[in-house]
Amino acid sequence: MRRIHVGNALSAFGLGFTVPYLYVYVAQVRGLGAMTAGMVLAVFAVAALIVLPFAGRAIVRRGPLPVLLAALVTAALGALSLGLASTSAAVLLSAAALGAGQAVMQPALATMIVDCSTTETRSRAFAMQFFLQNLGLGIGGLIGGHLVDTSHVSSFTLLFAIEAAVFLLLVVVMATVRIPHAPKIEDAPASAGGSWKQLLGNRAMVQLCVLGFVLFFACYGQFESGLSAYGVEAAGISTSALGTALAANTAMIVVAQFAVLKFVERRRRSRVIAAVGLIWAVAWVAAGYAGLGHGSQEMATAAFVSTYALFGLGEAMLSPTVAPLVADLAPSGLAGQYNSAFALVKQLALAVGPAVGGPMGAALHAPYIVTFLLFSLAISVLAIRLGSRLTEVQDQPWRARSRVVQRGGAPADAVTADA
Repeated sequence: MRRIHVGNALSAFGLGFTVPYLYVYVAQVRGLGAMTAGMVLAVFAVAALIVLPFAGRAIVRRGPLPVLLAALVTAALGALSLGLASTSAAVLLSAAALGAGQAVMQPALATMIVDCSTTETRSRAFAMQFFLQNLGLGIGGLIGGHLVDTSHVSSFTLLFAIEAAVFLLLVVVMATVRIPHAPKIEDAPASAGGSWKQLLGNRAMVQLCVLGFVLFFACYGQFESGLSAYGVEAAGISTSALGTALAANTAMIVVAQFAVLKFVERRRRSRVIAAVGLIWAVAWVAAGYAGLGHGSQEMATAAFVSTYALFGLGEAMLSPTVAPLVADLAPSGLAGQYNSAFALVKQLALAVGPAVGGPMGAALHAPYIVTFLLFSLAISVLAIRLGSRLTEVQDQPWRARSRVVQRGGAPADAVTADA
């Protein structure tokens, strides 16, 4: 598990190391223009959407470790070629390889966490994963920003070469991992289509995917697009204040992650997600005050920073809740398929969110706030409805463990959820 957490931190470091500077690198340093730079960012999302449906099946058939190693090598080759690419075609192909590799890392690492944890330790393991991912992203972005120089292409070549080296280092680290138990499903459908049909027949998982789409659309899909555009245009937020808001989000996650863990572990998962919807509704009200209220600029800035901090609190509550729930909904041996399906939903939301929120946040200020306030309230409604479809073990795993211990039954790590 320690090696897997190192993998999460290093993969996030690689992502934060280069992605924030892709636009500047392609448009200005390589002189390929804003259109090509925008297409590169779009290719990341498209590549993920293409490979994720197949990644889940590969994880089920081959196991998460071989899939992860293949993804790391692909991402390393993409990063290295991106640093050397000088034409639009080469840049787009390199970005596709890098985006596909990074997309597959997420469900592969999540499935390894499932295989190396029990129902008792899973929430804490995913909380640690989320903590290290944010730490890796922040440190990667900070170091990368000090290495690049827009007047020297070689500084960006070095940046991407270091990213490739990080991925290859991760190959060496992860190759030493021995999964304690990786259940296989012998009678799985022979085709990928049959496997997806089986997943779609799980009504609770389908509802969780719908809920997940709304979660990512209303929060993560707005961070660097609609909400930032709204802050600048409606609230007059400076770029430095926007940076402070993003830092407040990360700081809240780092500070609150383990503080809220004990609280979250003893609550119904569906109720925790519903509470996150209410917290994010308050965050959108604060954002509304920042841009539509009549307070001072200082008050508007404080409200805007508070919005990002409240989003961070909600994220800290979700990390030990949603990912373990996906794992508990998956039949034995199909965790990789379910993790990939949920990652696919996330990518869809992250692709649609900026496309919808960006123009609204920049021009339709009041409708933007009202729309995403309603989406946040919808999270609470969908979470309560999901709770009615979950078994006691899926919604309250700690109660099931306590009752088994009291009855002198099987140990905690033998308690599994029946999807």
